[in-house]
Amino acid sequence: MKINPELEKLYKERGDWTDDTLLTRFEKSVEKFGDREFVVDDLGRRYTYKEMDVYSDKVAAVLYEYGVREGSMVTYQITPRSEFVAVMLACFKLGAVSIPLGMFFENEGLRDITAFLGSNLHISVAKYRGRDRGGMIEESLEGVLSRKRIILIGESRTAPELVCLEELLMQGLPVPPRYKGTGTDLSTILCTSGTTSMSKGVMLTNDNIIFSEDGFNKELGLTEEDIMFMPAPLNHATGYHHGIISPMLRGGKVVLQERFCCVDAIHMMNREKVTYSMGATPFIYDLVAQLDVSGEKLPYLRFYICGGAPVPEFLVNKAFNNHQILVCECYGSTESVPHLYVRPSEALDVHGRWSGRAMGGIEVRIVDSNHNEVPRGTVGEEASRGPSVFVGYYKNEEATEKALDDDGWCYSGDLCVMDENDNVKVVGRIKDVIIRGGENLNANEIDSYLEGCPGIKDHTIVGRPEERLGERICAFIVCEPGHQPTKEDILEYLKAKRVPKRLWPEYVEYIDRIPRTDSGKVQKFKLDKVLRERMGLSDSYRTITAGDAQKHGFNV
Repeated sequence: MKINPELEKLYKERGDWTDDTLLTRFEKSVEKFGDREFVVDDLGRRYTYKEMDVYSDKVAAVLYEYGVREGSMVTYQITPRSEFVAVMLACFKLGAVSIPLGMFFENEGLRDITAFLGSNLHISVAKYRGRDRGGMIEESLEGVLSRKRIILIGESRTAPELVCLEELLMQGLPVPPRYKGTGTDLSTILCTSGTTSMSKGVMLTNDNIIFSEDGFNKELGLTEEDIMFMPAPLNHATGYHHGIISPMLRGGKVVLQERFCCVDAIHMMNREKVTYSMGATPFIYDLVAQLDVSGEKLPYLRFYICGGAPVPEFLVNKAFNNHQILVCECYGSTESVPHLYVRPSEALDVHGRWSGRAMGGIEVRIVDSNHNEVPRGTVGEEASRGPSVFVGYYKNEEATEKALDDDGWCYSGDLCVMDENDNVKVVGRIKDVIIRGGENLNANEIDSYLEGCPGIKDHTIVGRPEERLGERICAFIVCEPGHQPTKEDILEYLKAKRVPKRLWPEYVEYIDRIPRTDSGKVQKFKLDKVLRERMGLSDSYRTITAGDAQKHGFNV
């Protein structure tokens, strides 16, 4: 782990980092708020802090029986439901590293990521969106984990020999002793978006996460009385940090929805008297649209925090004018968990024009390509430093050195501008990613899959602006003479290569020539302009792309 010793000393002197761990903070919440509800899911389960403590003790006993000890790597694929929280807490209780994985990891991707992380135990829901995953998991992990190191939640017809968590919990195994750790212990690894070859394991300590979420609660004025609705996956910072840890630290409640559905979400939020929520822009976009149609209200919901992409101004206005919901943009990453916030009191004044100001204890600066700070009002790369910044990528020193310098600055790969009042606005990207519904998709990786596709002479991938999801995957294609492969032809080719469906192009644009620099780099800003013209969008349409970086002297 990469921790600057001078910063470590400073953070401890200031009280930013303490002797607390996520486990000791949970224990304090159990002691203080034991009879208050902690977790409610849409499967009908409700747990108070005391009940979740008992439940996670039983899960810890199962994990201990299966060989999990201090430092063990526990990977798990669990949708937003109570079991996720119980498994996470069980890891904390045993001193194991909690590693939630996205449900998109399947087949070779699942095998490679668990092998890379050195998983000692893998836990997964048996069924996902109506499909039995047991057989796929068993086959994928062959040679990585034995059947005795795989636990399913629910029964699987395709893998009847794999053990079921529910059965193990009935055995009444003895509860193991709790691990007494330190704040600087590695607590969690969150994997960045993308398939295995592009995913990086972001290492986070107890100190990192506790500081982040104490700050989150303080900046937004959240107390034990506030109730969070979390419809997003829990394997990302939004769900893991803000959805689960944040309420846990202050004795609050989280309401989980396994799969987002507007109609059900509105009913749950009203039934549980939800006061705030958080997620990518599509969640609030769909929610506002449904409220417009149904005429229903969300009288308890005070604000919705939007991350993953800039929030359109019209959405901020519509949410408040029609439904009195304050939409607040936030900005950050897995490496530097959302650290810029538009506070609810500022939401109407900001009107989607800024991504936020730094939370207390976090330094933010805008730098040029040589990492020198630029004047206010000048576009550059956003960099952040503070007690919540990650401590490196797991087994990837090269990537760590690129993203995290020796002075503790984390470089985002996003182009931003800062005003005299410390407000920051995201205006573009250096890293070549497409942000679709809050998920980062690597454009270069997607482009590589098109190599060898019959009838294609040249190609590249860009983000196509969309109001709801922010962007969609768009392929620019130069055809071989006498050929013009259709979108269907391209998708059949990708299907045959077993490329994950989530990485298939959603739009295809034909062009005579891909614009490039003399050195061969694709000039994506020119393609962005071509695409906007074809879509009938003006240059003022708010979208941020990797092409913007080339205008400001950054390599993409």
